[in-house]
Amino acid sequence: MSFTPLHDRVLVRRIEGDAKTSGGLIIPDTAKEKPQEGEIVAVGAGAKDEDGERIAMDVKAGDRILFGKWSGTEIKLDGEDLMIMKESDILGVMA
Repeated sequence: MSFTPLHDRVLVRRIEGDAKTSGGLIIPDTAKEKPQEGEIVAVGAGAKDEDGERIAMDVKAGDRILFGKWSGTEIKLDGEDLMIMKESDILGVMA
């Protein structure tokens, strides 16, 4: 199934973090926080300004991003857990 977010929204796949601390302790699933890093799967066409002109998106599919802890809406698409969020919820793009 193909999915394209509308306007200035992006579809994001979370990137799981390490299951160990820097000291080597294994973190159980119940104590893990959801990762705030992801990969953009799809982007919308962009929002429109007051004149109806399309505002280009600053991100593209394949970008690795950081987003806020409470950002986005979780969805299940083709059995995969993904998130939809506004471009403004993205804190930065990782190089």
